Amino acid sequence: MDLTIKQIALRAGVSKSTVSRVISGKGYASPETREKVNQIINELQYKPNALARAMVSQRTNNIGVIIFREEYPIASHPFYGQILDSIITAAESLNYSVFVATVREMNSRSADYMFEKRVDGLILISRLRKHLIDSIQHFKVPYVMVNGSTDVSGVFHLVNNDDGGGRKAADYLLGIGHRNIFILAGPQTHRSHHLRLAGFRDGMSGHNNPIPDSSIAYPAASSFEEGYRTMKQEWSRFLDGKYTAIFATNDMIALGAMKFLLEQFIRIPEQVAVMGFDGIDYAEMFSPSLTTIGVDMKEMGRQSLVLLDNLIREETVSGNTVEFEPELIVRQSTEKIVDLKGESSLL
Repeated sequence: MDLTIKQIALRAGVSKSTVSRVISGKGYASPETREKVNQIINELQYKPNALARAMVSQRTNNIGVIIFREEYPIASHPFYGQILDSIITAAESLNYSVFVATVREMNSRSADYMFEKRVDGLILISRLRKHLIDSIQHFKVPYVMVNGSTDVSGVFHLVNNDDGGGRKAADYLLGIGHRNIFILAGPQTHRSHHLRLAGFRDGMSGHNNPIPDSSIAYPAASSFEEGYRTMKQEWSRFLDGKYTAIFATNDMIALGAMKFLLEQFIRIPEQVAVMGFDGIDYAEMFSPSLTTIGVDMKEMGRQSLVLLDNLIREETVSGNTVEFEPELIVRQSTEKIVDLKGESSLL
């Protein structure tokens, strides 16, 4: 690398530092000098390697993605996996390489790994606590947070309007005749599950149809297995309550509950309607297909990379929060009205 720059400098009759300024695009060089240096670069077919570019430009064109989840799957999760795929696709178009780390515990090990790779910026997916944010801020590397929250002010967020999505789900189920609705609410320590439940309850209360605490069950994780287990555990209570619909705060919980219902020979949606939240691919593949509130995961991932690129380039960014509006997706699991009186025919 050093020898090649020296050769270019000798051929052009300029200093090595001038060649470096032309290659990096930073610092002054006259138009005539730039043209002369670039001509020689093309003649020599010179291509600076990644380490050399980093030394000159102080950038590696590497970014890091850290996904935090307490339970598996992590990278292959149907929600986070789509966000990650979209980030990688967007990174390719902007000439970034992507390092990915998945963590189950909130320590700085993954962040330390990213800094060893000299990343230009970080995308943090899901909730991260203050001590980890403090560790990242110490290195003065730009970062954005996707689908999560933190108690640190000034963080750039990309989030779904989960509260509004919960109200949208309530409006829809009420609109097709359901009044007695059972809720499967995922872990309330997670921003999305908490806001979706709150929005749904607000929507029901706004129509004079409040949801009592007794009509809510809390799966321990936002997984298919927990949806199935919780529905099995709550089955007797569900029958006693004569519920006509189920709203789950994510699709995987809803699909697990549907599997249990189908094993009990419950007809969906004729006897019980089921609705989820996220819009993952599995929701459409399941039979009956799942009505859901769709989150634009691909756009969320794409925009997180674009925003991070702007921060890396030190461009002006307006506002700290980008909020995505969810979409109602009606499918087979709710498409028929059960009973306008809200009476179940399970027994």
